This record gives sequence, structure tokens and C-alpha cells, in this order.
Amino acid sequence: MLNHLFVSWKKLAGRGFCVAALDFFFLAFAAYLGYAIRLTLFIPPVNLPDLTRAALVFPASMIVIFFAGRQYGTLWTQAGFEDYVRFARLYVLGALLFAAAFFSWRLVLPSRPLLLLPRTSFAIMLFAGMIFCGALRVSWRLVLPPPPTSQVQLDTLIFGAGEAGTLLARDLLRNPGELRLRGFIDDDPEKEGKQIAGLAVLGGSEALPSLVRERQIKVVLVALPLANGRKIRALYDTLASLGVSVRVLPSLHELAGGNISVSRLRHIRLEDLLGREPVQIDVHKVAAYLRGRSVLVTGAGGSIGSEIVHQVLQNGPKEVILLGHGEQSIYLLLESLQNSSVPLRPVIADAADATGMREIFERWRPQVVFHAAAHKHVPLMEGCLREALRVNALGTLTTAELAGEFGAERMVLISTDKAVNPSSVMGASKRVAELLLGEAQERFPSTAYMAVRFGNVLGSRGSVIPKFERQIANGGPVTVTDPAMKRYFMLIPEAVSLVIEAGAIGQGGELFALDMGEPVLIIEMAELLIRLHGYKPGKDISIIYTGIRPGEKLFEELFYDPDAVRPTAHPKVFASRLAESSNAPVAELLRQSLDEPSRALELLRVASK
Repeated sequence: MLNHLFVSWKKLAGRGFCVAALDFFFLAFAAYLGYAIRLTLFIPPVNLPDLTRAALVFPASMIVIFFAGRQYGTLWTQAGFEDYVRFARLYVLGALLFAAAFFSWRLVLPSRPLLLLPRTSFAIMLFAGMIFCGALRVSWRLVLPPPPTSQVQLDTLIFGAGEAGTLLARDLLRNPGELRLRGFIDDDPEKEGKQIAGLAVLGGSEALPSLVRERQIKVVLVALPLANGRKIRALYDTLASLGVSVRVLPSLHELAGGNISVSRLRHIRLEDLLGREPVQIDVHKVAAYLRGRSVLVTGAGGSIGSEIVHQVLQNGPKEVILLGHGEQSIYLLLESLQNSSVPLRPVIADAADATGMREIFERWRPQVVFHAAAHKHVPLMEGCLREALRVNALGTLTTAELAGEFGAERMVLISTDKAVNPSSVMGASKRVAELLLGEAQERFPSTAYMAVRFGNVLGSRGSVIPKFERQIANGGPVTVTDPAMKRYFMLIPEAVSLVIEAGAIGQGGELFALDMGEPVLIIEMAELLIRLHGYKPGKDISIIYTGIRPGEKLFEELFYDPDAVRPTAHPKVFASRLAESSNAPVAELLRQSLDEPSRALELLRVASK
């Protein structure tokens, strides 16, 4: 019976003419109340003609406004706050027009009034009409119960009873889906026992384990967009052993002003648990040097290069040249940017090919260059010395010389912490690239050259995380080289923000690095990833140690000489000088080493000093 009533009421709400008819009835009744409260419940015969006209003219005026404002196209069974606001605005507009028409008539033809309507009756009529019509619309959301559902619902708690948690709860109550809310958890003692959105605040963090067990909670939603990584990690560690699914709202930075709703929830990710707050850089504030400029991004199809392209496009460049060696990656990048209003110039080329690169610079004359093209895999490059030097070093030299020759304003090299005291071919080749950039600065002083060093980037193609993900998906084992292996980690948008910032604050000849916090044990990351996939490390998924591979170090550094590091305008960004370890003619030695292996070894020794 209840289900049948719900279906009938829902169908009625979806038919605009039915809502209009109900509006007419309620507005006419509001007109009657206006006279009845002012005069008497039994309207005197002398006032009946005026009441009749009021009960016809007032509803008709309002309904005309509602139709003009498309009020009867709203599906009130799924209406939101903005729909009720629009209704209120239209009602006020209709009331003003009715009042203007009524009082204008009295001024123009005082001897022949449209109707005799006391001011008190007029006010009562408007107020009652608002209440009746508003209640009609709200009834489809609040009075009737939600439709019966056959979907199995999971008992759910929201951790965080602040503004974000409240908005999330209200959205869930309107659209329950698979989640059935049972209450809030919040560490604010003043909120405990209070009701928010009709749900009780059941206690703080210390009560969470007992509540999960007693109430058989299956899902915990973390609505703490301002929480740091350490707090999220502590909460996750508490819940991991309880068999509870954890979903989080993104940080305010990720939300970027978007609405807080169920659709914004996501499963917890590794970067939420690293315990280091991502460095926030206002790219729009510092990126004035990109506006109206021709920008070249080498390695544009890679994980870092493509993010550089996305952030550059947000800052009004004249055009962006997308240079990549792999056609598929450039094609996919173009697919993701098909709605861009900025002209995109895709180019398939090798950054180390001087002839091809010269054609690019002659054609588009880029004013800002971001050089991200590089080989990044340490073990692979150990057996490919010449290729590592050709792409990482010669590619940088070629790009830097052409940038200076064609008058580019600035060039930013994407480097790595592996270039400090390098123990690998890849690290040494990137160190050579840094030295070459320092030489280019001396040769072309009108172009500002700078490099940016950072550690491993979560989600990049060279990161260990995708490898762990594949191993876990295959059932293990997860392979870790050494239990003492540590690395710095950062997010791709964070790393690229640093690149954009470096291009803004660099005057030429600087090497920038980010405050990376404390390095993270690789074994710890592997265990976290296994837990995030719902398994137990060592039991469901085994971890084995394979030994340090050729060229790898147990830990990385960011600068040769920490004492030479100076602060910058950003408190989390630091700088030193390029080419701080050698004055050897690196460019000449590089060209010789590509044909003479003995000179290549000499070049690596120079880079390693």
C-alpha cells in the first residue's frame, strides 16, 4: 500500500499540470485566509465578490510567473536546495508583480477598484501562499518515505561532523544507494550526543573500534578534507584490522571548489597515507610568464610532461608545442585535450636530433621551454650507456643550445635526485645534463636556464608503485630490493607545480628542489599497498627481497652541498647553483663520448665528482 502511494505521488509530481492545479487550489485558499483572518471565517456577503476576484487573479498571476520560470518542469521528487531557492525567487517576483498591478490600478482608477483588499489581508495572503506552495514541493522529498529497494545496504559511519560531513550526510540521505548511514564520529567533545542532519554524533576516535564491532559497520567515510596525511594514516591503521572499507573525500586542493557529494568519495589511496603534506603552490599566481607565450614541452606524452602541458594550458599561453618520441602517447594526450581553446602543435621528434629540433625552433620559436624528455629506468640504462647519454645528456644540450640561439626567455630542465653523487648510468647522465645546462647559461646569458630535482613521483611511469600494483593483481609475490631501501616521494601535480614555480622565480643558473620531508621505506609502501587492496602482507600476498640492482642506492640525496642551499620566496622550495662540481668542457666531452666508449667513462667520472 505504501509503495503504491509512493509511486502514485511520484507520478503526480512529475506532471506539471497537476502541480499547477494544486498551486491554484492552495493560492486560492491563501486568498480566502487573507479575508477570513482579517474579517471572519464566514465571509460577509458584501466581501464575497472581492474574495472571488482575489481567489482568481492572485493564483493566476502566480501560475503565469511559475510557467514563465519553468517551475513546472522541475522533478520535485529529486529536487535540491537550488530548486527551492529558484521557487522562492519566482514567488517573490510574482508577489511583487501582483502588488504592483493591484496598487497601480488603485492609483489610476481609484473610483473603480479591481477589488477591495485590505493591506492586512494582502500580507496574510502572500505569506500563506508561500507556505502552502513551498510545503507542496517539499512534501515529495520529506513527507513520503523513499521507495523500497532490493539493494543490500551497508551500515556506514561518517568520520567528521563538520561542514563537509554534514553536506555528505544530507546527500547520502537523499540518495542512499548502497550506503545506510548510522551516525557520525567526531573528536570534538561538544558535538558528542548532538544530532546533525538527523543523525547522532556517537563519539570520538577512541569509540570507533567498539562502534564498528557493535553496530556491524561495513563502511567508514572520512569527511576531513583539511586533515593531514598523518591523521589519515592513523585512522586507516585503526580501521585496517577491523575489516572496514574506508572511503575518503579528497582534500580541498583536489576538490577545487567543487560540490561535496557522494560522487566525490573515493577509496583511500597510497598518497593519502604517506604522512607528508603535499606542498601547495599557487600556479596561477606565479605563472604570469606563460601568458601569451609560445611554450615547448619535450617529453610531452610522459606522466610528467603531460601534467606540465595541463598546468601550462591553465595559464593562457599563446600556443603549446607537444614534442614526444612516441606517437601513441602524444595521440592520447591530444585526445585528453580536444576541448582546449589554446592551439596545440603536436610534433613527433627526438630531442637529441639537432636537425629536427632546429626545424621546430625555426618554425615556432618557443619562448619558454620545459625539457622533460628522458630515459628514467635505472636498471635498464645500466646496459645502455650510449643511449642514456644520447637522450638524457645530448637531448638536453641540443635543446638548451637552440633555446639560447633562438632567444627563448627561459628553459627548465626536469632532473632527479639520482643526479646527486650518482651511482647509476641514469643518474650520471642526468648529472651531465645539469652540468650542460650550467655551460649553456654561460654561453647564452640572455636565456634563463634552471633545473628542478625531485624524488620518485607517485603514478609516474618510472615509479615503483605501478610495478607493485601489477604484482598484487597477479597474486604476488611483491618484490622489494632491500628492507633498508628508502626513497623520497611526491605527487605528479605537486612535482609539476614546482617546475612551474621554478620557471617563475628562477633568474638563471639555479637548481631547485622541494622540501621532501622524510624518505619513506619501500617495504613500508609495499605493505600499505597490499593492505589497501584488502590483503594481509606476508599472509595473503608474500614479500620477497631480490637484492639491490646495478646502479641503485639505498637512499637518495637532493643536493651535493646542503650548506650551499638557500631559501626562496616559497618556504618549501630551496635552491642552489647549477654546475657546482665541475668546470670541465662537458659539452665537448659528451660529443666525443658518443663515439668513443673510453671518453664516455671519463665523462661519467666527471659527472660523479
